[in-house]
Amino acid sequence: MSAYSALTAAGYRAQVRDKTTVFFTFAFPLLFLVVFGLVFRGRAVEESGFSYLSYTASGVLSWGVANAAVFGIAFTLMQWRSDDILRMIRMSPAPLSSVIGSRYVLALGVGLVQSVLFVGVAMLPGFGLVPASRWPLLIPVLILGITTFLLLGVIIGSVADTPESVAGIANFLILPMAFLSGSFFPLDSMPEWLQNVSRVLPLRYLNDAVSAALTGRGDLSDIGVGCAGLVVFGVLFGAVAVRFFRWTKTS
Repeated sequence: MSAYSALTAAGYRAQVRDKTTVFFTFAFPLLFLVVFGLVFRGRAVEESGFSYLSYTASGVLSWGVANAAVFGIAFTLMQWRSDDILRMIRMSPAPLSSVIGSRYVLALGVGLVQSVLFVGVAMLPGFGLVPASRWPLLIPVLILGITTFLLLGVIIGSVADTPESVAGIANFLILPMAFLSGSFFPLDSMPEWLQNVSRVLPLRYLNDAVSAALTGRGDLSDIGVGCAGLVVFGVLFGAVAVRFFRWTKTS
């Protein structure tokens, strides 16, 4: 527990010192919200009748939380391995669970702040988001989403050895996934074959569950299916992460 607490405290101090990263972690999703909110203000998706905001607000929130979880752990593991910090931790009594667990708590904290800030801005008169009565279900959905994408970040941070490779791999996975999963554009307006492709992407399940919980676009079964999909991907990513995790550049 002392190792876990020390790693969590050190991670928090390092995170808040990096003002640029902190700013863009929270400002980047809000920028997308403002852009899409202004472009699609008052417009509805013909196929469903829901406003574009009900799609974009939920989708951008899902993407922002997933993006922060992936990049946060991936860059940390890569840098700690490069600086031999992981090797020194391995030589100490601290288990691997303390290393990942400390980053997990920080990722949950970042996701919570992101969500509160994002939803608060989306509810302003210029956007007019009205949360559904089932919005408290958003909490377990986001926890599952952060867990799943944190484990994806562990994989990326384990195979990448430079900041450039972390950014390259993460962007290669997350950006196309965001477009194909409906984070930026409604899936209902996409060709059916693209909608089918999105079913093999974890962000699709996070998007659907967040939409159903936050805006009421869907029912409880959509939340259940979304959470089940995230659990499946989380187990898969966890197994791969254990297989590829490296304490040093060679082992």
